Amino acid sequence: MRYALYFTPPERDPLTLAAARWLGRDPFSGELLPATKAEGFDVEELVNLTAEPRRYGFHATLKAPFSLAADRSEDELIDAFERFCRKTPAFAIPSVLIGQLDRFFALVPEQPFLPLQTFAAGVVEAFEAYRAPLNDADIARRKPEALSEAQRSNLVRWGYPYVMEEFRFHMTLTGPVEPRRAAAVRRLLDASFADFVGRPLSISGLALYVEEEHGTPFTIHSWLPLSGA
Repeated sequence: MRYALYFTPPERDPLTLAAARWLGRDPFSGELLPATKAEGFDVEELVNLTAEPRRYGFHATLKAPFSLAADRSEDELIDAFERFCRKTPAFAIPSVLIGQLDRFFALVPEQPFLPLQTFAAGVVEAFEAYRAPLNDADIARRKPEALSEAQRSNLVRWGYPYVMEEFRFHMTLTGPVEPRRAAAVRRLLDASFADFVGRPLSISGLALYVEEEHGTPFTIHSWLPLSGA
């Protein structure tokens, strides 16, 4: 069993529903949804395009997947999750858009936003005591030789390279996209998420995701509102 702390909007939020349709899976229920149909794309291409993010469900990583520390229980983790949500204020990213990071596409902030960075760092720190240390195989899977010095330091300290100053908020919508298809995929995503780009994104809650066995799909154990949401 592994756990993760992710941001996702509430279960019936229009963005949640649109992303579930796009990815082909609802992480709240675990239900698989019919493949998206789009002009210029066959179903197989779209299924392959969304295969990687489908396993995780629509989310932004805050505390990356971790095994529970030997001296901690799931009940203690849930208690900490509830306390964190009660005391942490909700806020909104002023504007989001479809962005390309390396070869994949994601929903990202239009501009850097300090309250978001502070919130993400707070999640990492608050749940660190519940994370089991990485073993050598876990570290090797992250290919530390390809990471920057800061990212390697984060991997050792926090169990994940892309935290603190290296954190970049993104809600993944595709796996790697071939360069020759990138423009078409961007156009499709811009159209599919037109109701949400260029608008605020409310960070109104936090989700505790679980992976029952390594490599199986992540589902949402609990979603709780932040204070004032």
